[in-house]
Amino acid sequence: MDPVRNPYAPGAGQRPPELAGRERELRQFEVVLERVARGRPERSTVLTGLRGVGKTVLLNTFRSMAIQRLWGTGKIEARPDQSIRRPVAAALHMALRELAPRHRAPDRIEYVLGVLKAFAQAKSEDTATGKSGAKAAKQGPRWQPGIDVPAVRGRADSGDLEIDLMELFVDAASIATDLGVGIALFIDEMQDITPDDVSALCTACHELAQNGGPLVVVGAGLPHVPAVLSASKSYSERLFRYTRIDRLSRGAADYALTAPAESEEVSFAPEALEALYRVSDGYPFFVQAYGKVTWDHALDTPITAEDVDIAAPEAEEELAVGFFGSRYERATPAERDYMRAMASLGDEPVQTTEVATSLGRRPSSLSPARDSLIKKGLIYSAERGTIAFTVPHFGRFLRRQPD
Repeated sequence: MDPVRNPYAPGAGQRPPELAGRERELRQFEVVLERVARGRPERSTVLTGLRGVGKTVLLNTFRSMAIQRLWGTGKIEARPDQSIRRPVAAALHMALRELAPRHRAPDRIEYVLGVLKAFAQAKSEDTATGKSGAKAAKQGPRWQPGIDVPAVRGRADSGDLEIDLMELFVDAASIATDLGVGIALFIDEMQDITPDDVSALCTACHELAQNGGPLVVVGAGLPHVPAVLSASKSYSERLFRYTRIDRLSRGAADYALTAPAESEEVSFAPEALEALYRVSDGYPFFVQAYGKVTWDHALDTPITAEDVDIAAPEAEEELAVGFFGSRYERATPAERDYMRAMASLGDEPVQTTEVATSLGRRPSSLSPARDSLIKKGLIYSAERGTIAFTVPHFGRFLRRQPD
C-alpha cells in the first residue's frame, strides 16, 4: 500500500482522521455551549482517563466547537512546578483578543485587559511577604503580557490567587455576556495543578456558578483528577461534570479504521479488524498505531489478518521505544523495581501492601518511590491504598523487559 496515502495518525494529541466513538461527549458539550450562550447555568467539564484514550484530542475538538460559535477561548497545559497564574493570564488574554473586535465599548475591553495585566503581574502572597523562597523562584522574572493599557490597581492583584482568579473570571465573563457568547478555558494535564492552585480554581468556578457568568473551564487529566479536586474543595463533585474517556467499543474501533480507508478506496477483511481490535484493545492511540503500520505492510486491498500478524511486531517495537520506553527511562532503578512488582501482580489496580509484599519490604519504605512515580505521571492512586499504571498495557510491556 502507498505509505503516502496512509490515513492513520498516531500522535500525542493529534486528531485521528475519524473521531469515532465520542458522539455522546460531543453532544454533551454542544448542549453546554448552547445553555451557557442562553444564560442558563451549566457546570464546567472535566475529562478523565488513561494516557492514549484521546483526552487531548477531545479537548481540542471542544475548543474548535467553541470557536465556531464565536466564543473566546484559551488553552493551557498544567505543570507540577508552575503556578497557573501566568498561563491562565495568557489564555484569557487570547480569549479576550478574540472577542474584542466585536465589542462596541472599547473602554470596557481596556478595563478588563487592565485587570488581566494586574493579575498577570501580581506576586503571590507568599512571595510578597517573603515567606517562601521556593515560590519566588517559580515566579521568575516579571512577566510582560504585551497589553498596551495600564494595569488596574485594586482588582485581581492582591497576590492571593483564590481572590485574584475569582475577580478575573467574573470580569472576563462580563465581556462575553455583553456579546451573548461565552469564554472557555481549556486545561490539559489537570492533575498537575498544584494543590493551592486547584483550590483557587475551584473557588473561582464556584463563584461563576453562583452568579451565572458565561465562562466555563474544560479540563482533562488522569483518572484521579476527581479525587484531587475533591480533596481541595468538598463541593467540587457538584461543581464539575466528570466524563470518563475509555477505550473504544469494537464497532467504534472498526469505524476509526474503515472510514479513513474507504476514502482511499481500501477495505479491511473482517478477520483483519478482529485482529486489530485484539492487539489494540480498543485504545485510540493503539488503534492508530497498529492501523498505520498494518497499512504500510499490506500489499493490496482488502487488508487481511495476515497483514496484521506481519505488522504487529513492528508496531509493538515502535510502541516499546516511543510510547512505553520513553516513560520507563524516566524512572530511577528503585522506581523501576516498584513498577515491575506492580506488573507482576497483573494489569488491574493493585494494593500498595501487595507491592510491598512482592518486594519483601515494608510499605512505608516504598513511599518515596511510589510518590515519585505519581509525580512523574507513571502511576496514579486509583483509590485509597491502591495504585495503577497511567498508561494502558504498561504492565505487559514491563513483563517483557529483561530483569
